[in-house]
Amino acid sequence: MTGGLGAVASSLLEVADRVWPVLLFLALIQVVADLCDEAGLFDVGAHLAARAAGGSRLLLFGLFVVLATVCTWVLSIDTTAVLLAPIGLALAQELRLSPLPFAFAAIWLANAASLLLPVSNLTNLLAQERLDLHPLEFLAQTWAPQLAVLVVVVAVLLLRHRRALVGRYDVPRGLPPADRTLVVLAAVVVALVAPAVVLGTPPWLTALVAAVVLVAGFAVRRPAVVAPRRLLALLPWSVIVLAVVLFAVTDVVVDVGAPVLTAALGQGSSPGSVAQLAGVTTVLANVVNNLPAYLVVEPFAGSTDRLLTALVAVNVGPVVLAWGSLANLLWLRSCRRRGLPVSALRFGLEGLLVAPAAVAAGVLAIWLL
Repeated sequence: MTGGLGAVASSLLEVADRVWPVLLFLALIQVVADLCDEAGLFDVGAHLAARAAGGSRLLLFGLFVVLATVCTWVLSIDTTAVLLAPIGLALAQELRLSPLPFAFAAIWLANAASLLLPVSNLTNLLAQERLDLHPLEFLAQTWAPQLAVLVVVVAVLLLRHRRALVGRYDVPRGLPPADRTLVVLAAVVVALVAPAVVLGTPPWLTALVAAVVLVAGFAVRRPAVVAPRRLLALLPWSVIVLAVVLFAVTDVVVDVGAPVLTAALGQGSSPGSVAQLAGVTTVLANVVNNLPAYLVVEPFAGSTDRLLTALVAVNVGPVVLAWGSLANLLWLRSCRRRGLPVSALRFGLEGLLVAPAAVAAGVLAIWLL
């Protein structure tokens, strides 16, 4: 009995040692993203894009795609879904454009553009730790599948919404009201996050420094925004608790279901085995959510290429069922609040247009390299 309890305690301590940097980063980057939004960075950026596009709907959409991609790379998947998507919808309404291209660009890129850097997705941080890769080494492994996925996603977006992207709009004359000092500070902080991570600074430390700098800036310019109670409210407590539970439960699931999972996920690096792994993992990510799917699949991935294949599937694939990623659910709620209700059926049908091709493109890029 005592031995069993000791084994459980030892297992939990191992999980805690692995999880704390990931969860700390999650909490801190959410504060960074929310303060950037409070400063007006995303709103100002979208309006600058509208002015830079010079009235061309297609060019504006292209600039929004770039903004959503970079936002996902640097500030993670949820930031694009929760903070940038509403800005895109508001901008479309202001310019009298169809909101659908901007809405689906935000959620598809929130998922699909989350492959490049360790900080782009919690699953990436776990994969980096599992593979014991320096951030530059991680980037060297992920740039090709990320590029392949983005080509497919952008192509599908352009084809799907080609009619809405033809024509022109009236260029907005001014920018939304914002504290210029805070906007510049937020922009500098965001611009430095990716280089800091790529150069090897621990993601949690990068996010901590970024949060401290932004809190200091707001303490000088708008102290009410960073009152202790409000800062605590910015932390994603429910997500943190859910992640802790998932980590604790996954070891049990893997141990009990090992034979079934081994057969379902396949073995080896042949094209058939890789396709089996990608397909099963994509379905699993949609059915049970991408984070638990990754945690279940990781022990059975084996090689670096197979683990990267699983990463493509859990990051890019869960855009068919609404609960495939937390970002999907948050995006749906944001759309409803902005007067654009999207049903789960509509979300799934749209996702089927892009998920299979995008996952296949990413996996093919890994296999070819």
